This record gives sequence, structure tokens and C-alpha cells, in this order.
Amino acid sequence: MTARIVLSLLLLAGAPPLSARAAESVCVLDATSGHVLDASNAMRKVQVGSLTKIAAAMVVLDWLDVSKQDLNSLATVPQSAAALHGDNDAGLQVGDRVTIRDLLYAALLQSDNVAAQTLADYVGQKLGPPSTGESDPVTLFVAQMNALARRLHMERTLFLNPHGLDSIERKLPYSTAADMARLTRYAMAKAAFRFYVSQKERRIVIAHETANPSAYLLKNTNELLGTNGVDGVKTGQTRRAGGCVILSSARQPEARKEGETFVVTPRRLIVVILGSDNRFQEGAALMARGWDLYDQWSAAGRPLGKEDGL
Repeated sequence: MTARIVLSLLLLAGAPPLSARAAESVCVLDATSGHVLDASNAMRKVQVGSLTKIAAAMVVLDWLDVSKQDLNSLATVPQSAAALHGDNDAGLQVGDRVTIRDLLYAALLQSDNVAAQTLADYVGQKLGPPSTGESDPVTLFVAQMNALARRLHMERTLFLNPHGLDSIERKLPYSTAADMARLTRYAMAKAAFRFYVSQKERRIVIAHETANPSAYLLKNTNELLGTNGVDGVKTGQTRRAGGCVILSSARQPEARKEGETFVVTPRRLIVVILGSDNRFQEGAALMARGWDLYDQWSAAGRPLGKEDGL
């Protein structure tokens, strides 16, 4: 949307200037139309940490739709996972076996890096080598993540791994608030993804090589989940990325009569916050303001700007 429209909406809302925010970049949009309600530095390339796992999960879910693979199929934690580190560790060890379903829960709820690596290794093996002759399954999987980004017109995004760690690569992965909003809009259109990220906790089962299976209770890292209509999506944090979070909130659809026809319009907002020192407090405030801006935009007839359609 144009700067003039953004300014007028902010004045109506009585909101502070965009520059007053703590986050490095933000984007707030209507998920149905892709209309950008609010943005600040939304095209700036930055690190996004574990928000990367949204792309990894979508590659897995899209592959499952095509392959008809059973979600209860077991994947083995690969040797390549031994070098990973980070918070939210569910305790997965090389050689452990976990279902695809539980790995998706671990990657999306508790942001487990080993779970994301295991999914990438498993699906990458199923994809098979491309014409380039590349044989590493994780590399093949990440290529599919970047192919998805190109298909979604995420033109300022580069994924280098399935988990988002940015301290183990020779160059830095990056994305933008606008690109991550595009990705999340795509992801939230899939019912399976919406279900995963809406869960506050989930018990998973881990089959060990030399011991009896064990259970682990995952806890969702999204502190705003279940408050003020928030029903997803994902957190992320590294030293370079800072605090990141993507939030989704839905309200009852709007129904209006046009002639003899009733038109029903879904209402869902997506808020992307990158590089914040207080991501949850800022996220709650941005979501509240986003709904105020949405109501004003809807009352004005839902006009679309040239930058819409994310």
C-alpha cells in the first residue's frame, strides 16, 4: 500500500510512528487478500532463526500430499544432527526413530532443530538426486525450500538449512518480514499446518536404539497462543536474528449481502515481527492495532493497493 494510505490509517488509529517500534522489521496483513495493513522495514534482509522451520514444514506437508506417505512412518535421526545445538531440545539422539507426525510437532511447537534436520534427511532421501547429481538428502530438501520460496515470490529469501541456525553456515541465510508473511499466508491456508501450530502441547514417542521407547511432552514456545484470538504460528531466535515471532489471529467471517447474494469473507490477520527485544509484548500490541486498521479498511470498502497480494 502507498505511504499516504499507511499514514492516514495510522493517524486514524492514533498509533505511534512506525519508527518508534523496537523490532527491526514488521509486517501486518490480511491473510485472505494479502492486503498489507501496516509495515516497517518489511523488505529489509535479516536473519529469521527458527521461523525457517515454517518453510521446512511446508515442504514436508506438500510432499506428503503428493506422495501419500503415512504420517506414522518412522524417520531415523541422522548422523548430521549430531553437530546441531540450540534451545528447545527434545532430547533426540542419532539413531532414534520418530514418526513424521511427531517430528512435525517437535519442529513447529518446540522448535527442535534435530527434528527439522531429521525431517529434511528423511524427505530428501525420498526426493532422489536431481540432474545436478547432488546426493546429500538435506541439501536436496533445502533446495525444495528455496524452490517453494521462489514459487511464492519470496524474492529476498535464501534458506541454507531446514532449522534456521545461522552460526554454522559459511554464509548467512536471510529473509524479510514481507517474504515471511507470504510464506505464512501460504502455510495457514493448509488445515494440517494450522492444526499443528495451534497446539499448546503434544506428547511424542521416541524409539531408541538400545533402550525402551520414551515419551516427551512438547511445549509450544509461542507465549501468546490462545490469548486474544491468537491461534499460531511460530517463534524464532538466534543471536543474529534476535527475537522473532509470527502470529495469526482469526475472527468470525464477515457476511454481507450483494443483491440477492450473501458474500462471506474470512477474517484472519498475520503479524510478522523480526529482531525484537520484546517480541510477545510487541506482538500483542501489533495484533490489536492490526484489527483496528482492518476494521477501518473494511469499512472503507476494502480497497487494495499496488503492493497487495502478498
